[in-house]
Amino acid sequence: MSRVGKLPITIPKGVTAILQDQVLTVKGPKGTLTRQVSDQLDFQFEGDTLRILRRDDSKESRSLHGLVRALVFNMVHGVSHGFNLSLEILGTGYKVDSQANVLNLSLGYSHPIRFPLPQGVTASVEKGNIVKLDGFDREVLGQTAARIRALRPAEPYKGKGIRYLGETILRKAGKTGGKKK
Repeated sequence: MSRVGKLPITIPKGVTAILQDQVLTVKGPKGTLTRQVSDQLDFQFEGDTLRILRRDDSKESRSLHGLVRALVFNMVHGVSHGFNLSLEILGTGYKVDSQANVLNLSLGYSHPIRFPLPQGVTASVEKGNIVKLDGFDREVLGQTAARIRALRPAEPYKGKGIRYLGETILRKAGKTGGKKK
């Protein structure tokens, strides 16, 4: 039995989960998420808890058991509490500004970059160089943060660029660090 898959999912008040034709729909105060689920798994609704069980012990159903439980837990947590990710922008002259659903980034290129945010993701700029992303779909939020980070990833010599808040960049010695006398 999967250690993750056998854990029950507690559905908080204000959140509803409905399974119809192998499509799981989770509705909550933050939004609605849907996901196609495998027919090799059974869903048991017991009051305010949800259990995911395998129908057999085939390799495919064993591999899906923990994965689907984690994805469903992220759906329930997202529509009830939401998720957030923070990015830090470091570098002389690098700056960011948020207008409606667009991030305006100046990252040392010859032109500013306009990054439109997908639906369901909001951004706020804190302290001039920290971008806080909020959303209820963890997959979309993570993909958006990765796409923003890819615009100017942190480089290993001076550490300039975009990084996740708290991420450590392995620094390299420059040309003078390797000289021997």
